[in-house]
Amino acid sequence: MHTHHSIRCWSAIAVLSLVTAGSAQTSPAGRTATITDYGAKADGETLNTEPIQKTIDALAEQGGGTVVVPAAGGKAFLSGAVFLKHGVNLRVEKDAILKGSTNVKDYPAIRTRIEGHFQEWLPALVNAIEIDNLRIDGEGTLDGSGTPFYAAFRDAQRTTRGTKNLDVPRPRLIFIQKSNSVTVRGIHLLNSGFWNLHVYNCDGVTIDGLDIQAPPGSPSTDGIDIDSSRNVTITNTYISNNDDCIALKGSKGPFAAQDKDSPPVEHIRVSNCTFAMGGSLVTCGSEATFVRDVVVENCTIAGPNSRGINMLRLKLRTDTPQVYEDIHYKNIMLDGMGTLINVSPWTQYEDLMGQPRPAHTVRNITLTDIKGTFGSFGTIRPNPGDTIEHITLENWDVKLTRPVPSFAGMKDLVVKNVKVNGEAYIPEIAPMSVGRGDAPAGGGAPATTAPPAR
Repeated sequence: MHTHHSIRCWSAIAVLSLVTAGSAQTSPAGRTATITDYGAKADGETLNTEPIQKTIDALAEQGGGTVVVPAAGGKAFLSGAVFLKHGVNLRVEKDAILKGSTNVKDYPAIRTRIEGHFQEWLPALVNAIEIDNLRIDGEGTLDGSGTPFYAAFRDAQRTTRGTKNLDVPRPRLIFIQKSNSVTVRGIHLLNSGFWNLHVYNCDGVTIDGLDIQAPPGSPSTDGIDIDSSRNVTITNTYISNNDDCIALKGSKGPFAAQDKDSPPVEHIRVSNCTFAMGGSLVTCGSEATFVRDVVVENCTIAGPNSRGINMLRLKLRTDTPQVYEDIHYKNIMLDGMGTLINVSPWTQYEDLMGQPRPAHTVRNITLTDIKGTFGSFGTIRPNPGDTIEHITLENWDVKLTRPVPSFAGMKDLVVKNVKVNGEAYIPEIAPMSVGRGDAPAGGGAPATTAPPAR
């Protein structure tokens, strides 16, 4: 009886092991599908939107898995907009190229989030909407084929006065909306027609090891747009483009504070990144309402940036109520041109809708351990009625071609151990310039200068 019982036990265990092994082989985590298995061709000419979407759909029907874009000897898979589905990830293998079509008809317009609101506009090349635990990775390239899109926008600017960004439809490379626990890792993003990576209303996003490049003169090629999202970490990423490297975005207009579609941007961490070219390392705006708890550390600004790059850019959009608070830079190395601080009004697309100009608050900003060679010290200049307070500059050793800043209308500037061109910096803050006969706004409060650290 003992022997028969043992045989029955071992038989049950063996069957269970086979079942478990079979389940592991077909589990979503291990399941993959290659786009060539569904008819995709890497010749740079065949439009592969349909076979790529079929690959995604087939995996979704099986419960999920990873769509693989394989290397093809340097040849590209051409595609229009594709949409990932629940449980389906994307991997672009090393040396693989997924190349966006230059025909806007291959990106049929949908209602999408863009520039702080929803409207009918082009989707991205790769789209993910309400997909938790999403992963987009690999060492391959998403190429936006941006040149004709750049030319179309520049032509419109030349022929139509007042052309705005959204007047000329151009596709983003990646758009992720309302998704939690997201990882985007290792991908090369090249020549996007518009923004490169747009993350909207997501929570828990890891962006690591990206290489984002667009040529000089390419309009609206933001590197990473964090829109109304929380708990976002950006690490080990290289950005060289013609617009903001990282933009923290929200809503816009005089009623933006009541916009339920635009929760605050908060708990953002940026570290160990290199910024070679672009409008700013980090910009708050152009569309932004509440931005708080941002840490940027151990980053480098270095590269062939003749136009210059802002280290910190806070756009005080004159038609939008805004609060920027608890923004901290630590250990930033400089080797190039640009402006260290730019906190000033932004009026380009002002639309007050008959309302008075709203006020803005900027507070608790620290810039610590800033070292290297750069262009201009910069500007802090609020709108009348704004509050700018509790700004700390600490442990700087910088060489600047324009070492005298323009600071006005703020309170509680603290300066500790700041050297500019080898000399201790002693700040002067001008009163806020307002209309004739008005009292200075902001009070022009004197700064506090601590003795040099020993």
